[in-house]
Amino acid sequence: MAKLIYPINLSLDGYMEDERGDLDWSVSDDETYAFWTGFQRTIGTYLYGRGMYESMVYWETAHVSDDEPADKAREFAQIWRAADKIVYSSTLPTAASAKTKVEREFDPEAIRRLKASSEADITIGGPELAGQAMRAGLIDECHLLLNPIVLGGGKRALPDNLRVRLELLGERRFRSGIIHLHYRVTV
Repeated sequence: MAKLIYPINLSLDGYMEDERGDLDWSVSDDETYAFWTGFQRTIGTYLYGRGMYESMVYWETAHVSDDEPADKAREFAQIWRAADKIVYSSTLPTAASAKTKVEREFDPEAIRRLKASSEADITIGGPELAGQAMRAGLIDECHLLLNPIVLGGGKRALPDNLRVRLELLGERRFRSGIIHLHYRVTV
């Protein structure tokens, strides 16, 4: 049975986007990029809300630019393209990437069946969608990349009005000041 994992880059005060909707505050250096790419190798399916999908679909046609190391960007793009993607949106007319289907409604039972039938793990991207999955008791693990910045506002990475117990499975410090926290959802 596959695990459903919520991986998220967040600020010290719990935001995944700043008040302008930007992500340019997050640290992206060689060490964390390599870590995150390595994490993606185990994923067979990505579940996205529309906003997160529209950010990530870049990798479908990404061309390696001169300012990115060709091997790292190319590897991440290959991993992303190889995975299945499910986008939950009532307004997205069609998917802009291969191996992608659009679902109009979030169906917890469909996710349970996907987890039971998948050989590779599944990630869920976007705080609203992840919040729905948490409320339905579907998320098995959280991988938090805690950035050394306080944003003071923006889009919260974790849902309000939800109590979930977590068990720490691992932690890692990066030279950039980022801390990776790996949790199992216990109840």
